[in-house]
Parts: sequence; structure tokens; C-alpha cells
Amino acid sequence: MVHTIDSLIPIRKGLDMSKIKKILPATLPLPVSDPFIFTMHHEDFYPRGDGHMGPVSRSDEGSKWRMYYGETVPGFPVHPHRGFETITVVDTGFVDHTDGLGSMGRYGDGDVQWMTAGKGLQHAEMFPLVHDDKENTLNLFQIWLNLPQKNKMVDANYKMVWNEQIPVIEQENKEGAKTLIRVISGSFEGTQAPSPTSDSWANNPDNHVGIFMITLESNASVTIPKISESLTRMVYIFKGKELNIEGEIITSQDFVYLDGNQEINLLNTGDETIRFILIEGEPINEPIAAYGPFVMNTREEIMQAYNDFSLTQFGGWPHPVPDPVSEKDSGRYARYPDGSIEYPPQLS
Repeated sequence: MVHTIDSLIPIRKGLDMSKIKKILPATLPLPVSDPFIFTMHHEDFYPRGDGHMGPVSRSDEGSKWRMYYGETVPGFPVHPHRGFETITVVDTGFVDHTDGLGSMGRYGDGDVQWMTAGKGLQHAEMFPLVHDDKENTLNLFQIWLNLPQKNKMVDANYKMVWNEQIPVIEQENKEGAKTLIRVISGSFEGTQAPSPTSDSWANNPDNHVGIFMITLESNASVTIPKISESLTRMVYIFKGKELNIEGEIITSQDFVYLDGNQEINLLNTGDETIRFILIEGEPINEPIAAYGPFVMNTREEIMQAYNDFSLTQFGGWPHPVPDPVSEKDSGRYARYPDGSIEYPPQLS
């Protein structure tokens, strides 16, 4: 289901809506709006690995983790996409990426993968449990960012944004409480994130696509700047219990829409550190037809996507298995279709 901000109904009567526009239950997938299509938060407390990057225990029934569609290694074996982008933000744990273009790699522990599906490709996303001597906790967000109609059929592309390349703003108030802001997309207080893929809606700074992971120690705060009347701006708490937004207490059970045209203060009045993700951007304001793994502008284009995939498999799948993973000790890397290999930068 695709939500638009006009269709969302505030659930708290008497709320001052001058800066907080909507409060919704934080169900999964998160109820994001244009230019975003879908956001999923995966938090899985995987056990030790079994030596083959699967869980030492094969049953996930009653556990705080899921195999998803994986049989040996948890994750999502080969599946297609068309018409949008996936931005995968891995806070903890690892992802093994493989696609039909010949790319593959392993990323995690703060890395971000930005993938433009464009006219279509197949890929697999597996969660290798590389540690046999300790638990393999996974915490990641996958954000689906829409593409405007003119870019929906561009060539597929992806790039890595390594943890070492993501700027972090550190602030400290007079009481010594710290605020950390990871600038994944867009800019914050003049600090610019690494560039996205070339055809992304986020590639134009006028579209104000911002993704920020913010940590507030007890009594720390952050002020979000005014941007525009049309901006879609959303907050989701993923660690900690509650956040004070201009006097309104928001809990980890809430998904919050904020006014993009006002400066807004967020304060941690609790006694534990809180972490949340802030997602914002100008809407594309085009018709949306979304079904399964495809996001287009019309129902007819969705039908065409299914027909094209049936005929061409979006270039096919040149791998012997549907759920490939890298070698256990491969470390973080990315191999691109031209055969070039990239490793995280060694920053001093």
C-alpha cells in the first residue's frame, strides 16, 4: 500500500499540529510517503553461525530472527526490481549482494548500498552469519526511493557508500551530552553526504532528499532546519523509548510526520540513549502504480514489467544458485560489472 500525506489521519486528538503533522503506529513496512515508496526495518538477533554462514540452530520459530526466504543463509534470494531505487542502510551485521549484471560484494557495519533498478535487474540479498564464536545481530533499513517517470527506464546501476565515507557531525551541549548525526544523503548544517547514483531523485540538491541516522544521549538535542512547505519529513525511533518533539512525547511505537517548513527541536528527556532515522525529500508528484517488486506510473506499465520479465528475465541470472554468498572471510568489498573491485577506504 502506498500512502499519501493527505490520506493519513492523526491518531491523537488535541495535538498541536503546527510542527507535528501526523503520528501513526510504527507498523512494518513503515508508512512512508512520496518520494519514498516503502521502508522496512529488519532487526534480527541471529545466533552464532554454523560454519557455513547459516544459524547454528535451524528453527526460527519463536526466535527473534527470521530466515526470510533463505534456506541455508537467511535473506532474500534472487528477485527482480524495476522503476525505483533501493537504499540499504546496514547499521549492524552484513549483507551479501549479487545481481544479474555480474556485481557482487559484502557490506555492513555502517555501510550503505545505493542501487538504481531502473529498467530492471535481478539481485539477491543474503545475510551471512560470519561469526561462529558470537551472535550475529543484524540491524538494517531498506528504503525504496521512487524514480521520476523520465528515469524509470534508465540502465540499472549501483554504488557503495562505505561507512568510512559517511560524515558524522558531533555536537556536545554545556552539560556534556552528545549528539551524533550520520549524513547518509543530502546535507545537514553544511555537511554534505556522498553523492548517490547519477539518475537518482536525490542527485538534484533541489529535491532535498535527506537520510540521517541520529543518536542523542540523555539530555542531548538536535534542531532540524526549515526547508520547504512541500517537503515530506518523517522520524522513526529504532533504539530507545521516547523522544520529546517540541513538547510532544513520541515513543518507539510511533511514526511521525513533521512540518518541513519549520525549524524543529528534538530532545532526549529520558535517561537512556536514543537513536532514530530521519527521512525527508521533495515529492515527485507523479502517479504511482506499485505492485510486488515493480514501481511505475500506470497499471499498464506494471503489466508490461511483468511481461518483460517473463520474456527477458531482465538480462538473466548468470549464477549457479539463487542465493549466492561471498567467501566467509572475504571481508567488505564490491565487485562491479566491469570486473573492478572496490574496498572500503582506509581513513586515518
